[in-house]
Amino acid sequence: MEVRVQGHNLAVNDKLRSTAEKKVARASRFFDRASDAVVDIHNRDTGRGGSKGRFSVEISTLAAGQEVRGGASGVSPEAALDKAVDRFSRNLRKLHDRLVARNRGAGRKELNLSSHRAEDDGDSPEIVRVKQFVMKPLTPEDAALQMEQLGHKFFVFLNADSNKTSVLYQRNDGQLGLIEPA
Repeated sequence: MEVRVQGHNLAVNDKLRSTAEKKVARASRFFDRASDAVVDIHNRDTGRGGSKGRFSVEISTLAAGQEVRGGASGVSPEAALDKAVDRFSRNLRKLHDRLVARNRGAGRKELNLSSHRAEDDGDSPEIVRVKQFVMKPLTPEDAALQMEQLGHKFFVFLNADSNKTSVLYQRNDGQLGLIEPA
């Protein structure tokens, strides 16, 4: 696996680059054929007094056909890298365990077997609430207004333009994103 280290608003020195490459390579031991990993290190010191001395690291790769990410923030690039590698490794391990469990239990078709609940280590989330609602056709602009009024980070709606179910979500940069089926 090749690891690319990119710095945003900071220069990545050789020591930080080699540390990132070693740690990400070690974390990706669960997948031999994972694609190249990208490590983005951001200096979040905006100069406006909001987040001085804050760094964030995001690690992403493609493993078993799924995008796996891990990210964290810290007061130094090294601290943020350590936290991000831990999360990245944990997410890779979860994906690996899910794939192994799926392949070993291929003959079983039941959902939520009681034996699985006894074996569950608490890492996998479970559905605790189901919400149903009638979807009226809305334009993306009306859906954005509705999402803002509700104070949600995402909104599922029937797109009046395409007549397909779509998802409107708020991105990290404050802008809106729209997910539509192909």
